[in-house]
Amino acid sequence: MAPSAFFLPVGTGERFCILHPAASERRKGCVVYAHPFAEEMNKSRRMVALQASALADAGYAVLQLDLDGCGDSSGDFADASWEGWCSDVVRACRWMREQQPGPVWLWGLRAGVLVAAEAARRLDFPVNLLFWQPAVAGKSLLQQFLRLSLAAELVGGNSRGAMEALRRRIDGGEPVEIAGYTLAPGLALGLEQAVLAPLPATTTKVIWLEVSSRADATLAPVSEKTLEALRQSGSTVFARVANGPAFWQTSEIEEAPELIRATVDALSEVGP
Repeated sequence: MAPSAFFLPVGTGERFCILHPAASERRKGCVVYAHPFAEEMNKSRRMVALQASALADAGYAVLQLDLDGCGDSSGDFADASWEGWCSDVVRACRWMREQQPGPVWLWGLRAGVLVAAEAARRLDFPVNLLFWQPAVAGKSLLQQFLRLSLAAELVGGNSRGAMEALRRRIDGGEPVEIAGYTLAPGLALGLEQAVLAPLPATTTKVIWLEVSSRADATLAPVSEKTLEALRQSGSTVFARVANGPAFWQTSEIEEAPELIRATVDALSEVGP
């Protein structure tokens, strides 16, 4: 069946969604996708669409969701908040559970991993988690994003104090313009405070997939530390590094076919 687009009512607004129906007669569950931050969302759209199609063929219904102020959803990015984004994913999970049979998987990429993890904490039913290139803490992601606004200062040798000035504006409740995005304090501070672990006890399965262009790449030490904490909390963890480009940040739109195959294989291995 072909994907269908629709708007999901959320509070006073609407969130643009694409639903990929499960193609298999034996449906295995459903997947809700939480996209990454700012321009990384646009860079990764093709990979996400390819993966959603592959998951649908494997028996999973997949819901792609544009969060508040992003893509074709209502609202402006300048007015978006971390709280609102997490609430969007919670609402999408509840909708999918009502519409689709089987277990619910929350799939996040980069900052979307942190959104997915927080949504899992708020849900009153069990969910499993599928992580692509997980961000362990939002603080580093925010710092990376803020540095985009310092490019001119770095070239001109005038970067001293620029980061501190940005932080003072955000901490004072003032939005800042960065790389064409107006970042509100409610989104910046929420991202900064977000951390991956611990996860709720109702999260029983975690698939953790990273991407590297090096054939001999292994998981980063910070990833291994977080994975061990997840195992100790009782989650069944599957972790792997797939060969491929960092498609969420490359200058051209890139694909990572091995990551798509690894994702389908991981779901098959750990079970629905």
